[in-house]
Amino acid sequence: MKKGPVKGQLTISQWPLYIDPGKKGTIAEFEKATGLDAKYVEEINDNDQFFGKIRPQLERGDSGGRSLIVLSDWLAARMDKLGYLQHFDYSRLPNVKRNMIPALRHPAADPKRAFTVPWQSGMTGLIVRDDLAPGVESINDLYDPKYKGKVSLLTEMRDSVPMTLKAMGIDPAHATEDQWLKAVDKIKEAADSGQVRKFTGNEYIKDLPKGDTWIALGWSGDAIQLQKDNPHIKFVMPKEGCMLWSTSMEIPVGAPNPQAAQKFMDFVYDPKVQADIAEWVNYVTPVAGVRSILRERDPALAKSQLIFPSQAYTANCSFEPVLGGKLGQDVTEAFQQAIGS
Repeated sequence: MKKGPVKGQLTISQWPLYIDPGKKGTIAEFEKATGLDAKYVEEINDNDQFFGKIRPQLERGDSGGRSLIVLSDWLAARMDKLGYLQHFDYSRLPNVKRNMIPALRHPAADPKRAFTVPWQSGMTGLIVRDDLAPGVESINDLYDPKYKGKVSLLTEMRDSVPMTLKAMGIDPAHATEDQWLKAVDKIKEAADSGQVRKFTGNEYIKDLPKGDTWIALGWSGDAIQLQKDNPHIKFVMPKEGCMLWSTSMEIPVGAPNPQAAQKFMDFVYDPKVQADIAEWVNYVTPVAGVRSILRERDPALAKSQLIFPSQAYTANCSFEPVLGGKLGQDVTEAFQQAIGS
């Protein structure tokens, strides 16, 4: 990581609906506090899709002008092995060192957090139009013929396949290759029969409000965003449990302004800044001290199971698998064929 002053422009690649917007939002605050010009681009819809887009550039040591990207931990681990990520200078990250919650400090994908700093964590569960599909409580509802053509699964293999394993009564953490592939077969049958309307990244956020989709396998915070405009859109924790995941900030090779990227990372690890983000995105915050701030601002948010989930709420949940090696390759290839991509 290069030393030097923090100045110039910072380009951040992000997912949709993942930061508080506007003139009083975090990006505007960051620019005001640092004098940097931050370009915030919502260009990530799916981990593999985005990696496919930027990989040819990274192979040349070029980040495409991006100094900060936000991807799932499992993909970051893979990118680091390929030499595509820079490692951090923690002397420039005092807030991160001080304020990262203990539960996120030593993940399997990056035990020392050498190349990832958590952005948000969350849960993959069911996002439901309860006016169109009342009483939904199980992952198996995605496969119920009465909802044929009105459900969507995720293009993210590490969400759709483990959740299907759970629907089959199998713990993803201990599944055999044969069980993984049987879950893929179940998904393929649902795709071929028209049970599944489509496989999506974040774009289910457009389909649920229109009523084209009634039940989506989706990400917890998105449900709250959608609920602001339609109270009939709800996040449902399936009785079989959820997938727990983290997306993290990374600095790609060839980043034109890694110093500014680290400045931004440390800025969002100030609990007051993070409280603004949590209040808007409603994902599991990675920063200690946020709950007490929200307790003052909005007591209901401080009690939210989506931001501060209890052990009881997530009792049946599993951590998103890294799933490397031959098993990961075989399941990924089978899944891509099953969903027709």
